[in-house]
Amino acid sequence: MATGKWLVLGNALVGGAVLAAVGLATVGLVGTARANQGEPTIIGSLQTYTTVHEDTLLDVARRYDLGFVELVAANPGLDPWLPGEGVTLLIPTAHLLPDGIRQGIVVNLTEMRMYYYRHAGQPPETHPVGIGSEGNNTPVSTTHVTHKMANPVWVPPASIRKEKPELPAVVAAGPDNPMGLFALYLGFPGGNWRIHGTNEPYAVGRRVTHGCMRLYPEDIEDLFHKVDSGTSVTIIDQPVKVGWVNGELYLEVHPTKQQADELEETHHMTEVEATEALPLARKAAGDAISRLDEPTVLRAARERRGYPIRITQ
Repeated sequence: MATGKWLVLGNALVGGAVLAAVGLATVGLVGTARANQGEPTIIGSLQTYTTVHEDTLLDVARRYDLGFVELVAANPGLDPWLPGEGVTLLIPTAHLLPDGIRQGIVVNLTEMRMYYYRHAGQPPETHPVGIGSEGNNTPVSTTHVTHKMANPVWVPPASIRKEKPELPAVVAAGPDNPMGLFALYLGFPGGNWRIHGTNEPYAVGRRVTHGCMRLYPEDIEDLFHKVDSGTSVTIIDQPVKVGWVNGELYLEVHPTKQQADELEETHHMTEVEATEALPLARKAAGDAISRLDEPTVLRAARERRGYPIRITQ
């Protein structure tokens, strides 16, 4: 059972040593804050969790419906396989909503996260996704759900069978099927692009697929019963997000694709500043530019922890 607690709104460094080590103002929102226009700008809340002896970050990530990479990025310096007992983790379950279209399914690739806008003007549902690896990139594009299928049969494309000639021509439905038990088929040319489940849940929130998008088995089952054929699917790539929440401006910066691969392999990432963060923050600040805490913006742009940071004073 999770032992974490919901944090309070504000810029105090709360939640123990892990947040003190971060040294940045954090947002902890219960529920959904809204912008002046009445549209949601943020969902969820940051939490903390204290590890027990048998925990790995893979286990904790699934428990909180997070991806592996986003949990590692939010807790730098930890061994994801043996974090240790009694360690306070930051659980990054607060998300600024991506800029742009807010209808149907929106997948933000850099974030490795899906937002499903089921009802117009209401907060979306959100889940982590596994996406295409280097050379198998999930395309930035707009399409729609053509149809859906429970217990799908997988026909490996020629490119995958060339890599893995031991694969059968057809993989029957069932527990050994990499597509899992549910699939949403997308309208890209070739018909090989899908949002589906997986028989390897720990692939979620990582860059490991051949271009399809994988969800945890429990997430795709829930989504499958809610999403209709014809639902729009918009795939974007926004590493930096900004938004106003209750009169304060927040910034969220995610690791690059290359940094995500580093986190997978070494659990550390080479610093790469998000140079677009400061211009976006200045533009969003508008008439409140004098309140903008630019050193905090620049620090967040370097550290890329992947959760909302308060950047107004």
